Amino acid sequence: MHWQVILPLLLFLVIIFGIGIWTNMRVRQSDSFLSDYFLGGREMGGFLLAMTMMATYGSASSFIGGPGVAYNTGLGWVLLAMAQLPAGYFVLMILGKKFAIISRKYEAITLIDFLKARYQSNAIVLLSAVAIIIFLFAAMTAQWVGGARLIESLTGLNYRGALIIFAVAVLVYVIIGGFAAVALTDALQGTVMVIGTIVLLVAVVIEGGGVSAIFADLVAEDPNFISPYGVDGNLTPLYVSTFWILIGIGVIGLPQIAVRAMSYKDAKGMHRAILIGTIGIATVMFGMHLIGVFGRAVMPGIEIGDKVMPTLTLEILPPIVAGIVLAAPMAAIMSTVNALLILVSSTVVKDVYLNFIKPNAPDAEIKRMSFIVTTVVGIAVVLFALNPPEFLIWVNLFAFGGLESAFLWSVVLGLYWKKANKYGAFASMATGLVLYIYIDRFHQHVFGMHTVTIPVVASLLIFIVVSLATQKYTKHQQVF
Repeated sequence: MHWQVILPLLLFLVIIFGIGIWTNMRVRQSDSFLSDYFLGGREMGGFLLAMTMMATYGSASSFIGGPGVAYNTGLGWVLLAMAQLPAGYFVLMILGKKFAIISRKYEAITLIDFLKARYQSNAIVLLSAVAIIIFLFAAMTAQWVGGARLIESLTGLNYRGALIIFAVAVLVYVIIGGFAAVALTDALQGTVMVIGTIVLLVAVVIEGGGVSAIFADLVAEDPNFISPYGVDGNLTPLYVSTFWILIGIGVIGLPQIAVRAMSYKDAKGMHRAILIGTIGIATVMFGMHLIGVFGRAVMPGIEIGDKVMPTLTLEILPPIVAGIVLAAPMAAIMSTVNALLILVSSTVVKDVYLNFIKPNAPDAEIKRMSFIVTTVVGIAVVLFALNPPEFLIWVNLFAFGGLESAFLWSVVLGLYWKKANKYGAFASMATGLVLYIYIDRFHQHVFGMHTVTIPVVASLLIFIVVSLATQKYTKHQQVF
């Protein structure tokens, strides 16, 4: 038990819970529970918006899974990971002011609210809800695994015991505070993520005797560690360029990220968030993945990829500093889990229960349902995480691809193409989902491309063709 490491982490958690309790008091006094619980009252400024986007996007795969893959793949994976650099820029610039204005006009609290107002289709609402619940279960499972791996490394507990501790802490925190707590703590968590990344990167370089010595060690083991194509040569130009769809422009279609573009206060805040968020994401993504590669030279022989970052931290940093640095992945994992839990809860309560089961439910019942659903979903994810995969990053990226295949074009074309209609949107979403699941299960990396490529391209073509072919049936559609 590394008590000197655990104490800073415990202090960090006490602060997080303090913020959650404070925001819970505010939410309970609110006249608009749904808006405050799920969107934080749309009051985020530039710094807060940047931090919450970075903390939500920077997850267990960034701090635990990503360095583990880089450890085994080499510098090619660092180059691949840097495709994430403009993610926040794309989301805020493409969705931007129009998305925020429309979501306010139609009082949209979730992404599905926007789709319902735009396409006037219950079928799209239900298909969207199913997609979010299925794929966010996968994404949350990855975060639960990452949190458990971290606690396992720190405490020496077995994996399942660590999983239970992490799950209880996160569930209590999210149920207490809702989105307001998530957004406020993301400011702290995002800052911790950046500082922790820089500290650990510097420490690894010093431990390895400098960058030149580290490169020499890597080349001595296998020259392909410094090749852009990876150790196995799998990172071909075609694969890397199509992977950019998944973690670059496709991020616009992630509901947990898109909802952030609904919740900022004003245009000035959005512009500031683009700058701050891009710098923050660049620091974290480049730093953590480079740590993974350099860690190969500093500490070879780590067998479980997801333990690379915690092991390096515990071995090369003084205990107190290690505890502070390990607050970074804990922050990333907690903030992402928080965001995903809130999103699934809002999907079930706002988009399914209030739309189809009890539209006139009183506020007290909505609150009760929100807390119950969040708890049930959290417990269900724990059960899924009991048998962890070798690399959690693949679970997370699977979820990314599924959500993007479903939502990318229904959101973007719904905003900017007047001829987009419910028939095109539904056909596009269904095509994207079916193709993505089929290719992922049976024909991964068709023609050397990433799995998400064909579903995203096909869903775009289907959207355009079906929308144009059914114009005569949609004369009275809602167009923003």
